[in-house]
Amino acid sequence: MQPTYSFIVPVFNEEATLPELYRRLSVVMDSMDGAVELVLVDDGSSDRSLAMMRELHDRDHRVCYLSFARNFGHQIAVTAGLNFVRGQAIVVLDADLQDPPELILDLADEWRRGYEVVYAQRVQRHREGWFKRLTAYVFYRLLRQLADVDIPTDTGDFCLMDRRVVDALNAMPERNRYIRGLRSWLGFRQIAIPFERDARFAGEVKYTFRKSLSLAIDGLVSFSKVPLRISTYVGLFAAVMAIVMAALVLYWRFFSPVSPLTGYATIAVAIFFLGAVQLFSIGILGEYIGRIYEEVKNRPVYILREVNGFEPVAARQGVPTSWNASARP
Repeated sequence: MQPTYSFIVPVFNEEATLPELYRRLSVVMDSMDGAVELVLVDDGSSDRSLAMMRELHDRDHRVCYLSFARNFGHQIAVTAGLNFVRGQAIVVLDADLQDPPELILDLADEWRRGYEVVYAQRVQRHREGWFKRLTAYVFYRLLRQLADVDIPTDTGDFCLMDRRVVDALNAMPERNRYIRGLRSWLGFRQIAIPFERDARFAGEVKYTFRKSLSLAIDGLVSFSKVPLRISTYVGLFAAVMAIVMAALVLYWRFFSPVSPLTGYATIAVAIFFLGAVQLFSIGILGEYIGRIYEEVKNRPVYILREVNGFEPVAARQGVPTSWNASARP
C-alpha cells in the first residue's frame, strides 16, 4: 500500500533509544488517518543499532531502513531518507526523543489545513546547559539577520513537508546541505508549531560543540554572502588605518623625532594587525572555496551498504548503492 505519511529518523549509535522510539512512534502511526512508513537511516553506527533496525523491520512491515557504508553525517542521513520516502506528507525527527513523536499529530493537522511545511519551533529546552542555550539563541538570531532568506529562529529539522516540497529538495544539487535553510529557501506555505524540547532519552549527545559549530558555519556560508562583505570591509578599514599610520609616521619622523610612538613597537603592532586581517579574510574566503571544491568533485553524497523495505522502488528502478546530488534514485 502506498503510504500517506513517511517518518524519517536518522540513527547513529542509538541502541539505547530505539526501543522507546519505536514504541512511541507505533502509537502515533496507529493514530494517523492513513498508511505510514517509518524510514530509519543508519548513519554508520558502530553499536547494535543496525541489527535492531533489522529486527524492527522483520516485526513490522511499516519499518524500512537504509544503512550507510560509513558515517556521512546527520544532514546527509536526512537527505537519504528524503530520496527514498514514498509518502505524501514527510516527517523528519531525531532518534534521541528530544523531538516528541506525539507532536506529529499536530503537524499533520496543519498539513491537512493546506500548509505545505509545518515546522516545530522550540520555546524551551529542558536540561541543556546555559552555554548551549546561549549559543543557540545567538546563532539563530544572527543567521536570520545575515541570511538571504528568512530562516525561522529556534527551529531544527523536526518538521512535516508536503510531497512537492520534498521533490523540490531532492532536485537541489548542492552537497553541503543545511536542510532547515533549504526548506525556508523553497518557500511554499509554512507555519510553526511551538513545543518544548525534551532532554535526551538515553545515551550520549551526538551533536557535540564541534559538530554544532560546523553545522552553524555551513548554514551561514550556504545562505549568506555577508562574511565575504565583512572581510572586504575589514580590508578597507585596514587600508585606511595603514594610510593614517603612514601619515603619522612621516609626521613623527620629520616633526617629532623623539616621539615614543615610533620605533619597533609601532612596527610590530602594525605587522600583527595586518597579518590578522589577512588571515581572517583568507579564512572566510577558504570556507567558500572549500564548498566550491566539494561541489565540483561531483562525488556521491552517500554510499549505501544495505537497503530493506523499499521493494516497490527496487523493483521499478533497482536498489541504488549511491546517490549523486544531481539525480534522484
